[in-house]
Amino acid sequence: MHLAAILLLSLAGFTGANLSLHDPNQPVTSDEVVPTGGTVTLKCTVDDHQESSLQWSNPAQQTLYFGEKRALRDIRIQLVRSTPNELTIAISNVVLSDEGEYTCSIFTMPVRTAKAVVTVLGVPQEPQIFGYELPFKENDKAKLMCKTGGSKPAAYIRWYKGPEELEGAQKIVSEDGNGKTFTVTSLIEFTVAKEDDGAEITCTVGQDSLHNMDKSFSQKIEVLYKPTAKIESRPSMPREGDKLRLQCDAYGNPTPHTYSWEREKGELPLLTNHDGNSLVFLYLNKSDSGTYICKATNTLGTFITHYKLDVNDALPLLSDPSPIPSTSSIDHAVIGGVVAVIAFLLFCLLIVLGRYLIRHKGTYLTHEAKGSDDAPDADTAIINAEGGQGGSDDKKEYFI
Repeated sequence: MHLAAILLLSLAGFTGANLSLHDPNQPVTSDEVVPTGGTVTLKCTVDDHQESSLQWSNPAQQTLYFGEKRALRDIRIQLVRSTPNELTIAISNVVLSDEGEYTCSIFTMPVRTAKAVVTVLGVPQEPQIFGYELPFKENDKAKLMCKTGGSKPAAYIRWYKGPEELEGAQKIVSEDGNGKTFTVTSLIEFTVAKEDDGAEITCTVGQDSLHNMDKSFSQKIEVLYKPTAKIESRPSMPREGDKLRLQCDAYGNPTPHTYSWEREKGELPLLTNHDGNSLVFLYLNKSDSGTYICKATNTLGTFITHYKLDVNDALPLLSDPSPIPSTSSIDHAVIGGVVAVIAFLLFCLLIVLGRYLIRHKGTYLTHEAKGSDDAPDADTAIINAEGGQGGSDDKKEYFI
């Protein structure tokens, strides 16, 4: 307990000693870092100004401001704040020559000063990529160079192929003529593949002390490669009698310009012709089955691909006999039976109607003969034959 108290008292005494070392008449400043083209702010403060003004001087000991009064006619240097206890100025469009030790002074007895070191960073120039003049060929070794100058300290350079960072670059740093900045050169080598055709190669430069100020340059590359090809059948399931197209789809850079067709172990069928990248069969036969070869060629080489053709039997005709009757055949048989029954019934009805008519005619003739038999004379017989008993009705008399 005693020991702890002693330590606490010692610490308090040490802190108090430090505080007592602070001179209220001593001006206070801070070091600054600024990139070329930027603006640096220099602030100087004092607790007890003793009725004196603060002053800022540049590394050449030229007075910039004395209080609020401008001393050096440089429009880049502006007054930010001037009070008895503070003098703050700003320097815009900073250049490398602005780097150095700036002095804040207060003219008390004795004169007191404070130093502020301004570090000016050289911002790298826009990078450039060199070494790409003609398209690469597949499996070539690409050798590219990226270069930037004006950096201070020396900038870093990173390479990318698309989103992928490339490793193994060689970095070369040399001093610029002004003796303050550096030129950085980076060399990269990588083997190109056909997948790199149209890829963007990017060179990015920056400095660890300058955040979000990276600069990039991109170069799209072209890669030449020999063709690849495949054959497609249209229709995919050919049958005897069909018209067939075997289409050879080839890809390469440059685009394939020549297509040739062969048949393995034999000549091409007579009923075929060439149509661009296709072999057309006008009328398929079973004998056309076999393996066909397409050769696609560009300036870098030829690609050979094979296709095995199997011709299936032709589809059966609709009129061919079939051991299993179709539903439509059964329907036609039922309809035919119904029509036959209806015809038979109509025939029977005609017979019955005919017999009825014959019997009705006989009865009529019998009544006619009966009328002539009852008549007393020929005239009456005729009247009875025409009108039946109409004469007797005429002889009826009515009395009221």
